[in-house]
Amino acid sequence: MIYDYLIVGAGIAGLYAALNIPSNKKTLILAKDPLWECNTFYAQGGIATAVDSDDVALHIEDTLKAGAGLCNREAVEILSRNSIAVIEDLLARGFEFDTDEKGNLLFTKEAAHSRARILHAGGDATGRELHRFLLQQTEATVLEGVVVIDLLIEDDIAYGVCVRQGAREFTIYAKNISIASGGIGSLYEYHTNAKMISADLQGIAAMRGLPLKDMEFTQFHPTVFVYNTRARKYLLTEALRGEGATVVDERGERFLFEYDPRGELAPRDIVSRAIYRHQKKGHKVYLNFSAFNEEFFKKRFPTIYRNFQNLGFNVPKEQVPISPAFHFIMGGIATDTWGRVEGMQNLYAIGEVACTGVHGANRLASNSLLEGLVFSKRAVEDSLINEFSYTPKEFAIEKRQLVKSEDAKFKSLLRKTMWEKVGIIRKPSELQEAKDIVTQIANKPIGYLLRLRLASALAIIEAAIARKKSVGAHYIEEEGGV
Repeated sequence: MIYDYLIVGAGIAGLYAALNIPSNKKTLILAKDPLWECNTFYAQGGIATAVDSDDVALHIEDTLKAGAGLCNREAVEILSRNSIAVIEDLLARGFEFDTDEKGNLLFTKEAAHSRARILHAGGDATGRELHRFLLQQTEATVLEGVVVIDLLIEDDIAYGVCVRQGAREFTIYAKNISIASGGIGSLYEYHTNAKMISADLQGIAAMRGLPLKDMEFTQFHPTVFVYNTRARKYLLTEALRGEGATVVDERGERFLFEYDPRGELAPRDIVSRAIYRHQKKGHKVYLNFSAFNEEFFKKRFPTIYRNFQNLGFNVPKEQVPISPAFHFIMGGIATDTWGRVEGMQNLYAIGEVACTGVHGANRLASNSLLEGLVFSKRAVEDSLINEFSYTPKEFAIEKRQLVKSEDAKFKSLLRKTMWEKVGIIRKPSELQEAKDIVTQIANKPIGYLLRLRLASALAIIEAAIARKKSVGAHYIEEEGGV
């Protein structure tokens, strides 16, 4: 069978793309196992949107400022101008954002936004609620427990993918393929991503010669509880600071104002570096919730309230220790503003795996879910306007050993290297050391899936080495600094 549409990934971009595909088209969504284990599910803060037509220009300006001059302005304008329509579409389909007693949508504010324009659902469970809703809405076939291990490409046509499901390896063919596989969290020792987000498709793109762009721009979330043993660290949404939570040290001092006059509401790269530096000086850092009464906190942030009560923190009365952790990559597979992968005829990339240039050097808070909605819809629209057909072609399955005995050890070394040398503050010598370590691992007898991670990591490191000056989330420090 040749599907009309094949979507790799079941987060917001993949699921919303499927919703916009006509029901007479054969559509297959590929998801790892478990189905809900994706970044959309864990997104807390909400969805940024222009509040109304008068707010579009300001939303564009805020996004451009956060992107430190490196945004693709056309992509940013598309994002904001289409934001109201995709939100209205979700509402029309029956999705429920949080509202006040009169039924008016509630907007909150996050860092680097000049006004409150973040919609949320379930208090601090926007991603979980939206993911569940989109799964319920989709009529596409969903194949779970699948790992995509290769793209079947010849010349400038993508014919399908090679996948592994359990012990079985097979090929799937489609006329249109959309990559919506998410980010790169598992490359870092401390991250907020779902455990299945392992940079596979970025690695395949690198190995297949597809263009990667802006890979040096890796965003670190400043307020993360990293003191649990799981690979995924627990995010404390930026909406907390937007509503009044403060960042303090062991003395109770709000030290962020020493680094930026905006304090807690400075862009997250600035806040992350400030916390990182403060910790390097020997200080402990906490998120303080004393601005909230318990009733409000429990209603507005129910997931955080429940999780930290279970961890033994009496929130909001008790503050929580925090540290930065990797959160989001602005770069990815290079596409145009319709989601088309550069140089390909029928291959699209949407969501965090893609790079339209909409985020520039630093993503504006809560623009990520919006990006998934807007550009997945545009990718489907483009595929329907430019309907593609090709002569079917079968590909032989290559024999690969996906995992080898020492992979776990080398994965750990890779994560530690990326965190320490390709992290919040970078130094030229340490970037070169990271490249040397990744190259050394690549020369070991390792499994194929680890090779994909290494290819993604190397793309990040080489891009970071090539960009000599600090901009946005890419911060280069001279040797000898903190």
